[in-house]
Formats: sequence, C-alpha cells, structure tokens
Amino acid sequence: MGAAHAQADNLAAVRAALRNGSSRELSQYFAPTVDIGFDGQHQSYNSTQAEIVMKDIFAKNAPSTFEFIHQGQSGEGIQYAIGRYTGKSGTYRLYVKLKPSRGAPLIDTLDFTKEKE
Repeated sequence: MGAAHAQADNLAAVRAALRNGSSRELSQYFAPTVDIGFDGQHQSYNSTQAEIVMKDIFAKNAPSTFEFIHQGQSGEGIQYAIGRYTGKSGTYRLYVKLKPSRGAPLIDTLDFTKEKE
C-alpha cells in the first residue's frame, strides 16, 4: 500500500500544482534533471532552472483548467500521466513522466503539445 499510495499522492500534488499554476509547488516534485518540452522545443534543466522555466510558462499561459485524462505505470516502475492543460493561449496535451527515486517518484519529463483547434 505504501509505495502505490505515495505515487498517487505525488500525482495528486502535481495535478494541484499544475492547476494552480504554481512553479514552486511543482518544483518540490522535480528530479535533479527535468526535461521540459513546449511546442516542440525540448531542453533539459536542473531542478532550479526547471522551476524558473515553469514559472515563465505559467506567467505567459496561466492555467484556466487542468485535468489528468490517463495515467499508468511501466513494468520498470516509471509512472506517467497525460493531461489536458487549458491556458490563455490555448489547450495543450501535457505528458508527465515520473521516475522512481528513493522516496516517492519524481518528475523527469513535462511535455506540452498544443492541441489542434
């Protein structure tokens, strides 16, 4: 129960941080290196840089709604979720990947892809 519960708690906390547009809340769940993609531009950042990048994304495209629409886990324990992020510049499909760490899983990847109108 413990590990599965921690994973569910982390995803719930990540969802809340995304919904609130809070880079500070979100950064608590960052792995030491995070790959962030936005409209096809991908780059790896350390957790401090990643928080600044997400703060910028939220500032330019504050969320009006966010919901996970699918989540799962690979055989290696890599957890993922796909959500719909609606902000002022449109709706994005958001892929979140969490890798196992010593405690609860941490965010390894955040990838925003604009949905076609």
